[in-house]
Amino acid sequence: MIIRILLVAAALYALAPAAIAQPRSPQRPPAAPTPESQRLLRALEDAFVSVADRATPSVVNVSVKVKREAASEGGPSPEMEERFREFFGPELFERFFRRRAPREEGRAAGSGVIVDARGYILTNNHVVENASEVEVRLSDDRKFKATLVGRDARTDLAVLKVESPGGPLPVATLGDSDKLRVGQWAIAIGNPFGLDRTVTAGIISATGRTHVGVATYEAFIQTDASINPGNSGGPLLNLDGRVVGINTAIVSSGQGIGFAIPINMARDIMTQLIARGRVVRGWLGVVIQDLTPELAAGFGVKEDAGVLVAEVMKDGPAAAAGLKPGDVIVGFGGTPIKDVTDLQKRVAVVEPGRPAPVAVVRERRTVTLSVKVGEQPSDEAMAAAESGDEILGLTVEPLTPETAQQNRLSTRSGLLVTEVAPGSPGAAAGIKPGDAILEINRRPVADAVALKQIVAALKPGESVPVYLQRGGGGTEFVMLTAPRP
Repeated sequence: MIIRILLVAAALYALAPAAIAQPRSPQRPPAAPTPESQRLLRALEDAFVSVADRATPSVVNVSVKVKREAASEGGPSPEMEERFREFFGPELFERFFRRRAPREEGRAAGSGVIVDARGYILTNNHVVENASEVEVRLSDDRKFKATLVGRDARTDLAVLKVESPGGPLPVATLGDSDKLRVGQWAIAIGNPFGLDRTVTAGIISATGRTHVGVATYEAFIQTDASINPGNSGGPLLNLDGRVVGINTAIVSSGQGIGFAIPINMARDIMTQLIARGRVVRGWLGVVIQDLTPELAAGFGVKEDAGVLVAEVMKDGPAAAAGLKPGDVIVGFGGTPIKDVTDLQKRVAVVEPGRPAPVAVVRERRTVTLSVKVGEQPSDEAMAAAESGDEILGLTVEPLTPETAQQNRLSTRSGLLVTEVAPGSPGAAAGIKPGDAILEINRRPVADAVALKQIVAALKPGESVPVYLQRGGGGTEFVMLTAPRP
C-alpha cells in the first residue's frame, strides 16, 4: 500500500513540470469605459455639482435660543419630544435634542431655505418651537436675527423673516411637487449634527405617504437621500435644482427612509402665514376613524369607502347639519372619501362659511346633508373645549406646570385625570384622580381630542395599555377596556 502511494506521488511529481510548462491563456485586459458611458457619467456628475452650487447658498443654519422653561426640559415641547423620539430613536434623540439643548439655553436646531427675496425662510415648526430668539447663518457666514412670521404645528411648517440691508439674499427656486415621479433623483441639503452644507443624494421612494404620525395633515414625499437630525427644515431638490420638499423626519428603525413635506403644500401654508400669521382651515366638528373590515360589514359599506363618525362635537358644523355618531361619511363635496386622511385634507381646503354636500350611509341608506363648513379652532381652543368631557368615565384636562406640581408629578406632558366615575372602565382599570395619562396603546396624548380619537378606534371589549405617572413620580401600566354594547 505504501509503495502504491509512493508511485502515485512520483507520477504526479513527474507530470508537474509539464503542467507548469503549459502556456496559460492570456488574461483579457479590463475593458476601458466607452466615450459614451463616460459622457453620461460626467453629465450626471455635473448635474449634481450644479444643484449643489446653485442651491447651497440659499440653505441656512437655524439656531434657536429656547425659552427658559423649555430649556430646562431640554428643548422641544413634550408633545414634539414624544413624536420625534419615535422617529429619531431614543439614542439619536437624547444626543441631539436633550443633551445639546441645556448648554447656554440654546441649540443648533436645524436648517431652513430662503424662498423669497424679501427674506422669507421656510423651515419646520419643531425647529423653532419654544424659541425666544432665532438666528440664521448663511453659507457665506453672514448672520441675521430672524423674526418668526408664523408656524403651523399641523403640517410642521414655520416661516421666518430676515432683513438684509447689506445686499440681496440668495433665493432657492421652487418646483412642483405634484409632478414628482417615484424613482427620480432627489438631493437633500442641510446641517445634520451641525455639519454645515451637507449634500446627500438618493431617489424619490414614494409620494403621498400618510399615517406617518408626524403631522395632522400628511402627504409626505419619501426619499432614501440621507436625512439626519439637523436636516429638518432643509430643502429636498430635484435634478433641476428646484425645491420639491421640506425635509422633516426619518424612521430611526430603518435605513434610507426619510420624509419631506411637499413644496406645494408648504407654499400654500407659507402664503397664509405671511398674510395672516396663522393658517385657516375648514372644519366639520367630528371625531372620525377608519373602517375596519368588521366595522364596514356591520355598517353595510365597503372597507375602503368612507370613514366612521365616532362623535359629533356639540355646537359644531356637523351637529348643526344633522350628522350623528355611527354615520359613515362616504362622500364630501361630490368626491368619494377613502379614509380619515383623505377627508381631513378635503375639508381643510374649504373656505370657512361655505356649504358643502356630505354623503353619509345611515342605517344602510345613503343620505346627503349640507354642512356649512366652519373654521378649525386652534389646538389650544379645541383642548380647552374638550377638557371637561368624560371619556370612559375619566374627566381630564391638559397638564400644566402648576397642576403637575400640585399633584407631585415630574412629567410635563400628558393629561391630568381630575375625576373618575365609579363603576366606569377608567375606574376598573385602577386610574385615579391626580394620575397623569402619558400614553394609550403606545401613543402619546397631549389633549382630550387625541384621547378621544384613540378611544374611538377601540373595538368593544378591546383592552389597551395605559401608561400613567402617579403622584410622587412613579410610573406604571394599567389595562383599559372599552365597554361592550
